[in-house]
Amino acid sequence: MPEQMDRKNILAMKLLHYFITEKNYNPIILQGAENEIWLENMDSDYKIVRIVSNHIINDEQLNFDLFKTKHVVRKIKRKTFSLTMNVLSIFTDLDEDVKLQDEKNMNFISLYDEQDLSKYKYIYETFPDISKKMKFSEEGFQLFMKITTDINRKNKEDAIKVDEVFKKKIPYITYGLILINVIIYILMYLMNYERYFIENYSVWGYGIIKNGEFYRLITGAFLHGDIFHLLFNMYALFVIGSQIESFMGKAKYLVIYFFSAIVGSLFSIVLNNNISIGASGAIFGLLGSLLYFGYHYRVYLGGVIKSQILPLIIINLAIGFLGENIDNFAHIGGLVGGILITMAIGVKYKSTISERINGTIVSALLVGFLVFMALNYVNFS
Repeated sequence: MPEQMDRKNILAMKLLHYFITEKNYNPIILQGAENEIWLENMDSDYKIVRIVSNHIINDEQLNFDLFKTKHVVRKIKRKTFSLTMNVLSIFTDLDEDVKLQDEKNMNFISLYDEQDLSKYKYIYETFPDISKKMKFSEEGFQLFMKITTDINRKNKEDAIKVDEVFKKKIPYITYGLILINVIIYILMYLMNYERYFIENYSVWGYGIIKNGEFYRLITGAFLHGDIFHLLFNMYALFVIGSQIESFMGKAKYLVIYFFSAIVGSLFSIVLNNNISIGASGAIFGLLGSLLYFGYHYRVYLGGVIKSQILPLIIINLAIGFLGENIDNFAHIGGLVGGILITMAIGVKYKSTISERINGTIVSALLVGFLVFMALNYVNFS
């Protein structure tokens, strides 16, 4: 029995070492889960990997394990907004009489040691280096120390990255944007420049593009119709902008804000035959950015997305459709622009090169299409 336990512990540790240090999986803490380890990586083909050291002696016990697994996976899917979730279960103590049979989105393998990986050729499609990386020259206590040291080092590095991303920073850029909006509002109303600003800087008609007045695509986002319009937008900017500035960094935050304002303005030109002013298009872009960021960090923010971010977007869009004198097309444009430009500039430690390239291409195509539509198919009298 001690020899068997040593074998299972060593095999489990080697598997943990591989998935954590080589494939960026993170442990999932589950209450009541005994003799099994759950790992997650939402960017992998197998989003969940289970290492099960329970002694499975018959099909009934295996079926009960499958039932529990499906229940937990459903909860993880809801939390992480995943429509599908491929799961790999690795059993290290399965009786020979127990027959494993894969199910939809679930694969099962039984290992006595790492040599048994050769029985499951499909595993190498996702993890081609698994056999090589599970070979160690160390044995016994030295092997234990190396594996635990490497895992602790990787966990520490990941914790530092997460802390860097989520550590609260002073939102100087957000403060600056709010100050600019307030100053412009004061100039408009206290110095009787309202008509001048709206006539020369608001978003209005395809002439913005045809006459080369591209600055209006941005300046319109700094004008507000009344004090309540200003206060509502500035409060939203303070709450949402502070988060995006902290999560994404100041330079990326500015790119998101102004790109969202531009796309929101273009949507307004193409779809709304009226004067449009206000920062709400850019603010909806920040909401879109927060949604995209939260999806990549959904292990940490899955509950926030479901309980706060999505309801906030839906409620504000509903208000825009039901209310009067609200340019909801600018809101929708800003939201779409915020998501796409965040995809293009990338989420730190999460976005892949292909995602960023796709985001850049789609963002450029969207802007080009909207400009084309404004110049060729929009006719304002």
